[in-house]
Amino acid sequence: MSVLNILAVSAPTRLDPIELFMQADIVVQVVIAGLVFASIWVWAIIFGFGLRMGNTRRKCDAFEDEFWSNDDLDSLLDARRTKDNPSARVASAGVNEFRRSHKAGLKDREAARGRIAQAMEGQVAYESDNLANRLNFLATVGSVAPFVGLFGTVWGIMNSFFQIGLQQNSSLAVVAPGIAEALFATAIGLFAAIPAVIAYNRLSNTVNGFEARLTRFADRVSAQISREMEAV
Repeated sequence: MSVLNILAVSAPTRLDPIELFMQADIVVQVVIAGLVFASIWVWAIIFGFGLRMGNTRRKCDAFEDEFWSNDDLDSLLDARRTKDNPSARVASAGVNEFRRSHKAGLKDREAARGRIAQAMEGQVAYESDNLANRLNFLATVGSVAPFVGLFGTVWGIMNSFFQIGLQQNSSLAVVAPGIAEALFATAIGLFAAIPAVIAYNRLSNTVNGFEARLTRFADRVSAQISREMEAV
């Protein structure tokens, strides 16, 4: 039996990621393990954000409906109701500023309106930043993971060339395993980066949309407070 026939019989019929990982150089193994962990964390953020966003929307819908149909603001804006509710915290920021201005005598109504609007705008920005906090990790993985995988690939190919010099043999049977392990690192890097980039763009758009919603709600609250100031 020829050498080519022997290689054909012993060669694996499919890629085995676990086998590639186990046979890789320790540096490549560390790179792959880090990328796999990053990928798991990316998916955890994606699912966690989806659950959090859905729960936040439901709370905001319920609060806003009740806010416009209820005259008892004290019961609506207590600490228990405003907890984990962005719309409630935005409204509370405006109402509290109005109360402070009213307590001081409302000497300058235009200045009071400006302070109320600024208080709610600042709270809207805070709520948006709070929602988008973990999305920075997605952007980092999306931009860095391919280069980390490429580092593992370069290292693995360098190790393959070292094996050529060590064994004085440049046959495909010598270099192919090391190159396959090296390219596997790049594949894992792309596996981590592609979902991270897609999710970051999609979830960032979701946060921007929610920020616009809070801004519209703040504008309506500001208009309502302005009408109450005119009636004082």
